[in-house]
Amino acid sequence: VQLVESGGGLVQPGGSLRLSCAASGFTFSSYGMSWYRQAPGKERELVASISSSGGTTNYAGSVKGRFTISRDNAKNAVYLQMNSLKPEDTAVYYCKAFRTQDSYWGQGTQVTVSS
Repeated sequence: VQLVESGGGLVQPGGSLRLSCAASGFTFSSYGMSWYRQAPGKERELVASISSSGGTTNYAGSVKGRFTISRDNAKNAVYLQMNSLKPEDTAVYYCKAFRTQDSYWGQGTQVTVSS
């Protein structure tokens, strides 16, 4: 099982980034997917989730209206489009595959929002 995040980097406040998470080694379309983030000295927090079919999404209040989660089951990938980025969005972002029986984590990608 592998989840590999990419797309992180340094961006100025107000800018945009698109994170990707490529999945392999499991039946991707059977799993819900989430993005989490962890800032230095803080607990990991849920940012956004999407159901296995992509029909249902949920967002943390702090990112609602700015971030969009999506998935492509044909490509075994999940995405996080992040717009209007703020310094407080700076964190390591992780993708997670989940279902009742089990879950898997990626290794994370750093997002830094700074001028």
